[in-house]
Amino acid sequence: MPPRHVAIPIWPKTEQPPRTRTEALRLQIADEIISGALAPGTSLDEQELASRFGVSRTPVREAIRQLSASGLVDVRPHRGAVVAMPSPAELNDMFEAMAELEALCAGLAARNMTVPERRDLEAQHEALRVLVHEGDPLRYHEVNEAFHAAIYAGSHNGYLAELTLLTRMRVAPFRRAQFRVPSRLANSYLEHDLVVQAIMRGDRPAATEAMHAHIGIVRDAFRSYAGTP
Repeated sequence: MPPRHVAIPIWPKTEQPPRTRTEALRLQIADEIISGALAPGTSLDEQELASRFGVSRTPVREAIRQLSASGLVDVRPHRGAVVAMPSPAELNDMFEAMAELEALCAGLAARNMTVPERRDLEAQHEALRVLVHEGDPLRYHEVNEAFHAAIYAGSHNGYLAELTLLTRMRVAPFRRAQFRVPSRLANSYLEHDLVVQAIMRGDRPAATEAMHAHIGIVRDAFRSYAGTP
């Protein structure tokens, strides 16, 4: 039986992908933490945040839970949630694991991707090229998520794809922030191009190496943005 094709949607330029209130809150609060607007140790009061953003406490509570999974928030029993930026060493460990997992996915994708899946990946890559020229980091981040998800799915290893996606969710706020570094969009696209070319020609070692290098550069770009060693 041939591998099952998993379609990854490409959002038209005129539309935005659906975003829940929880996701919008999570991204906003994450940006404020990473930028330093919310300093480590700052208490995150659910009612205060709900009033500020004009929502109920339910999406605020869920956003805080998700931020806790990213290491940005420390939820303490009977003490509430406080900003808890991971240390440079902890972030390095997270990116190191991310690089190994994504590199493995890329290598397996070079071997296992179906022809339709390769075409989908090329389409995602082209969408990112257009966004580089438009200079839209927010939209680039959104399509970039789909690009990487296509590679996870293309590995045709469900357990690995799930594990990689969970790890990516944990480092997502930091990966998103690196797109604010000057010239980062163009450089990200060029790094992706090496991965895509290797996958298209079925070169597993090259795809593995290119993806590993890409995630290492993502880590360094975030360090540059955040001013961490």
